[in-house]
Amino acid sequence: MSPVPFPDAASLARPLPLLGGLSPATFMRRHWQRKPLLVRQAWPGVAPPLARPALFALAQQDGVESRLVQRLGDGTAAADWRVRRGPFGRRALPPLARPGWTLLVQGLDLHVPAARALLEAFRFVPDARLDDLMVSWASDGGGVGPHLDAYDVFLLQVQGRRRWRIGPLRRGQDTGFVPGAPLKLLRRFEPDQEWVLEPGDMLYLPPRWGHDGDAVGGDCMTCSVGFRAPSEGELASDLIARLADELAEALSEERGANAEPGGRRYRDAGQAPTSTPVAVPAALLDFARQAVQRALDEDPRWLARSLGESLSEPKPGVWFDGAARPDDGGAVVLDRRTRMLYDAHHVFINGQAFDAAGRDAQLMRSLADHRRLAASARRRLGAGARALLAQWLADGWLHPDPRAPGAPA
Repeated sequence: MSPVPFPDAASLARPLPLLGGLSPATFMRRHWQRKPLLVRQAWPGVAPPLARPALFALAQQDGVESRLVQRLGDGTAAADWRVRRGPFGRRALPPLARPGWTLLVQGLDLHVPAARALLEAFRFVPDARLDDLMVSWASDGGGVGPHLDAYDVFLLQVQGRRRWRIGPLRRGQDTGFVPGAPLKLLRRFEPDQEWVLEPGDMLYLPPRWGHDGDAVGGDCMTCSVGFRAPSEGELASDLIARLADELAEALSEERGANAEPGGRRYRDAGQAPTSTPVAVPAALLDFARQAVQRALDEDPRWLARSLGESLSEPKPGVWFDGAARPDDGGAVVLDRRTRMLYDAHHVFINGQAFDAAGRDAQLMRSLADHRRLAASARRRLGAGARALLAQWLADGWLHPDPRAPGAPA
């Protein structure tokens, strides 16, 4: 797959074959989170990011998230479905000629450079929303049944053919699942559109659209580029946990050696005797409210910093190898598993936040944008930023660029 240039303001207004002649700006306005889009030959000549034998071999490895889904009947009952999780032994997968089975490999971009490169075509959507690239291989009739996703997804057909049936959730529609099924299968699915996708075709679906895809003729491979949308509860619980971890340390440090652990303690000298001992004292509720508000007021950038740390956390189970070869001081590239973001005051990498300003901030943002920093740009970093890059190299978060020295950033 050919490299895709990082989007700039002008390119966002240009028509893209990937989006059926729509510009990214028009697509985001008309379709994103609103309605599906079918694009014939969105990616002409597309090739799978890896061949079938390599995909099956990957599913044998520890640390690779994979599932085998088999449909044993007509798919309407819970007993018609069987799901197993990998890793799978060499003889654990069914014969290729057996109909009705699918191998799903999640997070292919974490393991295969070509899969990571494919994601570059979709960077008109914020990286903070990106989940991963999943690939499914299916024999004839293989699929995972009618279901809903809570995220936006681009379904790119890269090999073979797949029939998709889709339909929106209508007000009052039964959205329950088939009881006892090992998958979240819609109990009632009412499709209103159907297509067969050929290699190079792509279907975009917003969240909460029912869909069901079956392989037609076997040897079918589909790449699913998913974009997560965290819920209020998920974000709130993570951010509150981060606040709790930081708060006790910060309050103790600012009050010096004689401070009580965790900051000032609630006092109620002068508390009158009570005839309602079970009631929570109003003064204690007010003390708690002040403690939370004070924690937020102490550091106005806390929320932005914590959000960036949360969004840049690698997926569960991701680990990094240390430096495989010595640093030659040249250009560097981010490891394909590294998540790097930034805001107006910070850069975030793999769950860590760093204050950034001036020229260092500009260069670090360039590294995040292009996932590469040229040797000439690296030499312009200040001593502190150069030390950070050296540490990230040692940790395996980035690597010396294997391309020729002096290649453009």
